[in-house]
Amino acid sequence: MDCTSCTSEWRVVISQEWDVLGPFPIHAREQHFLSPAFPLDLSKSIDLNHTYSSAYADGGLVSWSKTDSDGHGNLKVSHPNIRWEQLRATEGWAALQHHNVLRTYFTLYPPDSEQKMTQEIDPRLRVECLQGAYFSILPGDETVWATHIPEWHMGNVYALERAPVQLVSLPTSPSRDRATRYQVVLGGPYEIRLFGDPRAYSSAHPILSINFTVAVDTSPPLGTSPRLAMPIVHASAHDVIPDFVDGKPFSRTLGIGLRNVDYIRSNETSKSGWWTIVSAKIPPCAGFGLAVSGLSTEMRLAPTQTHVLTLELAIDSEPVLVDITELPIDIIISPCLDGSPCNAVDERCMLRVNIPIRHIPMWTPTSYTAIRATYNVGFSNSTIFSVLPPRLPNDEGEGGPREPILALHGAGVDIVTQTFWADSLPRQDKAWVIIPSGRTSWGLDWHGPSAADAFTTVTALHSILCERFLNWVYPRDTKVIVMGHSNGGQGAWYIASRWPDKVKAVIAAAGYIKSQAYVPWTMSRFAHFIDPALRAVLETSLLPDDNDLFLSNLAHTPVLAIHGGMDDNVPPWHTREAVSVLREWNPDADVTYVEEPGQPHWWFEVLKNTRVQAFLDRVQCAPHNVPKTKCRKFTLTVAVPAESGAMRGWRVLALEVPGRLARLEVCEDDEGGMDVKASNISVVSVDLSKVSIDKLAICGHKVSVLHSSRNAGTLWFERATGDGLACWKAVYSYADTFLQPHGRAQAILSADGNIDIVIPSLNHSLELSVALRIAHSLRMFHLLDARISSASETENDLACGGNTIVIGCADSLLVKDLLERSQSDWSYEGGSWVLNDKKFDRPSSGLLFLLKKASTSNMVLLLQSTDSEGLERVLRLFPIRTGVLVPDWLVVDGRADRIGAAGIEGTGVWGSALRSNDGKWGFSACMSWLN
Repeated sequence: MDCTSCTSEWRVVISQEWDVLGPFPIHAREQHFLSPAFPLDLSKSIDLNHTYSSAYADGGLVSWSKTDSDGHGNLKVSHPNIRWEQLRATEGWAALQHHNVLRTYFTLYPPDSEQKMTQEIDPRLRVECLQGAYFSILPGDETVWATHIPEWHMGNVYALERAPVQLVSLPTSPSRDRATRYQVVLGGPYEIRLFGDPRAYSSAHPILSINFTVAVDTSPPLGTSPRLAMPIVHASAHDVIPDFVDGKPFSRTLGIGLRNVDYIRSNETSKSGWWTIVSAKIPPCAGFGLAVSGLSTEMRLAPTQTHVLTLELAIDSEPVLVDITELPIDIIISPCLDGSPCNAVDERCMLRVNIPIRHIPMWTPTSYTAIRATYNVGFSNSTIFSVLPPRLPNDEGEGGPREPILALHGAGVDIVTQTFWADSLPRQDKAWVIIPSGRTSWGLDWHGPSAADAFTTVTALHSILCERFLNWVYPRDTKVIVMGHSNGGQGAWYIASRWPDKVKAVIAAAGYIKSQAYVPWTMSRFAHFIDPALRAVLETSLLPDDNDLFLSNLAHTPVLAIHGGMDDNVPPWHTREAVSVLREWNPDADVTYVEEPGQPHWWFEVLKNTRVQAFLDRVQCAPHNVPKTKCRKFTLTVAVPAESGAMRGWRVLALEVPGRLARLEVCEDDEGGMDVKASNISVVSVDLSKVSIDKLAICGHKVSVLHSSRNAGTLWFERATGDGLACWKAVYSYADTFLQPHGRAQAILSADGNIDIVIPSLNHSLELSVALRIAHSLRMFHLLDARISSASETENDLACGGNTIVIGCADSLLVKDLLERSQSDWSYEGGSWVLNDKKFDRPSSGLLFLLKKASTSNMVLLLQSTDSEGLERVLRLFPIRTGVLVPDWLVVDGRADRIGAAGIEGTGVWGSALRSNDGKWGFSACMSWLN
């Protein structure tokens, strides 16, 4: 039976029969290096009679099998003939992770004969791929594959809610006279974190569940002119709307989801289909006292792009009546000509958008609703979070406001539409419970930008309360109590140990230590081919995420750790081991471990019980201005200074060798002197409001501190080398003029606003296709918006904007200027990229490397290649997910298709950015690997 989707023009029929090849051993993120079609070579026809090597199968060979999808695109893949119990008896969950290749066909039928003349532009496909990693649409005629380069699209592997529409171009034009057949090739990995232990769903073998549907995207109607009647449509699933409390918006930020559907005229020589948002306002005739402002920067949508328009609501207006449930907003849009908006009024369109309003009453001690609030990221990315109000205002009950509780949800928990997470949290008398989104329900596992989102919600709520709810406000610089479950429990360990001075206490339930401990890499393919030195450099990109290495930072923080004794999702030993490591750093640590016998991964009372409340009452009882118990000795561990905070006033600002661990051990003697040991550190600071310094020695060297400086706010200490000897000196005025290397390309996601994507031109090209796929992934996985620009537009705008991704443009003045301003060791000579005298010019090579923008804290990520195949390869290594092994720079070629990360030509972490070398990110011989 076939599944059919119809439009008034084209019609697509997809086969429900799928060919399946597998299983092949793999680790959780290895598919980003390996070809998604591994072990197939898609330059050749597929032979369904061929067998392939696999360590999982008896005899070491696997062959093709078949499975069927249902009428809704759901298919399940399993291999019951594999002796899974024997494999897991020695390798555990690592043996359950595996890779599959799936293949099917669909047929595209042209419209009726009287409609054919209007179909000059090929139709586009609307594809939904849930819980599949990558898919590609290939010509049905396999004889042309030898010259065809597959375009791989990321699937919605986490089945994220509110993912943007994914539109895919056909690899070849379909016939206008007869049916045209195409093939779908899909890479389907089984990951424990996504699908769980088969025993949890009563299966003797792992079952991969994927939903794949394809339809022809219906074209909007044309207006009286050759262009669309409405080229921009309201994408309501992407709206970011605060609740209205007693008739007024709880917060100012408003986000309106928009999608560009004007790709009809887009072709290989035209730039049409690009649109700019000119203005937005609430129409006066609507009778609202509300007003909106925004559009401080141009917002341009590329063809097919989904974007969120961020506006600001005026909240000092009259309340909106409860019976008014929609807020109308008129948006003026203009077509772009040569990249600029058209000034002709008759070329502009107005889009009316009606935003739904959710009214909730003012909370009381006995009645409340979780409130949806919003804030801006860099004035261009609207973000939503939820809060539970306290029962009592500050002037009632005992004492003033308590520290907010930052409650981190688990993986896949949607705080926007689901209520169970908010319902399972304990409401407090005098403390707000803040529920951040982490950007999406998976985010970045509460690391990096997801952690930043969590802390920003605390500041955002403070600002909201200062405007309308002064009797409920807490101090702006408040500490927080971090609480979380599952991935959120892991996030609680992460956030508290990276920013110890911001955290008063921790409640971590069912959290794993780190990804490599969750599912080991023992069955990875690259491990059989890789140089151990290369593997060591690659694994530095995971160092900042390894929670167990940073538990010294929690050795003097109250911790309540909870785990269910029968947890089959995150094994209880993770929390037991974290507590053990914590006690190794401090045998007298204030840490309590509670293991509930017989309880699974989740039960409703895991955080809503008398034990948790007693812990909260104990740690919240002290007023804000009472410091912690004095600590005579502590150790601060840091991997990335930009993603780490202070501990008891001391902070690491720069490392000697980025990519390696840094530790600062501080010991105070009986006479008020301080002995400090610094390992792999070049600059530290100390907050003198928290630390009193009379005598100081760093690494055995006495450091003199001017008496007058002891009343200053901050002191800095810098390691310097003179006469061949290392020494430390105090610095009394310190300007942080350089950006320390982050050690991994994932840092590009830590953007304060839109991410700029630069391509050679706005014409149809592979670079534009890559840019659109990155923009789609940024919005799907992180709710980040991107602005796509040409190199010529960007050349004179280097100092503006946030983080930037440059695709190609190697010969442009833009890239030349970037390399010069950043003093990069990379150079582009004679059509080849060169680093440390090594030329990278192998066919199908992809290059990825970070640069810093001069005189700013922003970064540039360059995606370069030797050819089109290499650009496709490096696109898959864009670090959109956690656990992808991509340090500051990396070069990979076609060998990676079969041997994964062992096919790397070179990779490394940039060297120290000292003031003495003007903050240059240079080649680091000790932290790099070259083939």
